[in-house]
Amino acid sequence: MEIAMAQTNVETNTSTGRVLTITRIFSAPPVLVFDAFSDPKRMLQWLGPRDYPASYVESDMRVGGKWRACLDSQASGEKLWHGGVYREIVPGKRLAFTFAWDQANGTPGLETLVDITFDGQNDKTLMTFRQSVFDTPEDCDGHREGWNSAFDRLEELLAQD
Repeated sequence: MEIAMAQTNVETNTSTGRVLTITRIFSAPPVLVFDAFSDPKRMLQWLGPRDYPASYVESDMRVGGKWRACLDSQASGEKLWHGGVYREIVPGKRLAFTFAWDQANGTPGLETLVDITFDGQNDKTLMTFRQSVFDTPEDCDGHREGWNSAFDRLEELLAQD
């Protein structure tokens, strides 16, 4: 007898590979998943890929407020600073913010928009993450890998709660 397993990670790239959509089901209610995205102390526990975990997170969690984070390479010590501005906040339901990596001179690079929804499904959360528009499909692919690694870490963190 074959047992069907729930699909927990669906990815799509559109606009010739420059729009990233990741869908995940987390075994936690939406309020806890949203909290992991809105509380800087929680973000420090999962933000960033496994090989580039966050070492710094600050957040002015209000529409128009800024956020800033730093990811540190475990191999080289390289620091990747990035940040943005919150565009929409609906606690437990939706979060939208801009995202830009710092350039070598400290100014923001290409700005993308991240839009995340958190939909309750019994005691779980269906998260739909969308980031757009990247300048190249390669940048989109890099973010896909990075976000999926971070979401793996988030899933592990939520399992501990």
